[in-house]
Amino acid sequence: MIKVGDTLPSATLYEYSEVEGNGCSIGPNPVEVAKATAGKTIALFALPGAFTPTCSAKHVPGYVEKFEELKKAGVDEIWCLSVNDAFVMGAWAREQKTAGKVRMLGDGAADFAKAAGLTLDLSARGMGVRSNRYSMLVKDGKVATLNVEGPGKFEVSDAQTMLAQAKA
Repeated sequence: MIKVGDTLPSATLYEYSEVEGNGCSIGPNPVEVAKATAGKTIALFALPGAFTPTCSAKHVPGYVEKFEELKKAGVDEIWCLSVNDAFVMGAWAREQKTAGKVRMLGDGAADFAKAAGLTLDLSARGMGVRSNRYSMLVKDGKVATLNVEGPGKFEVSDAQTMLAQAKA
């Protein structure tokens, strides 16, 4: 499993963009992790699936709510990762009203989750291999803090914990 001090795995995530601009076309656009994190502080959180109960009711809304405070604490961007395709993440972004606050990034084949050693096998529930629920503060592509949840838990990857770590 990835740990504090490690460089993020080399992977490409995908982001759905509904509006063309800033060098992005409409539709899924690749986000190269190494390039996108270079020189930035990223509050990254990952969860098992879009539109799932805890993820939709607590995890994403917390980061949307704490956006301004996280920015004031030095966070350049907030990323939400899930093992879903960019189209699903785009639809979820609309539903959660994350525009301009949280980048909703699809890790469709779980490449990032596997490379980071942060997968969760939910095959018994019909969901296949997913991302574990966690958060990390990333500085210039390196893990500064890492908060991995226990099975079925939502205690350490929330926005308030991330905010406290960003302020430290």
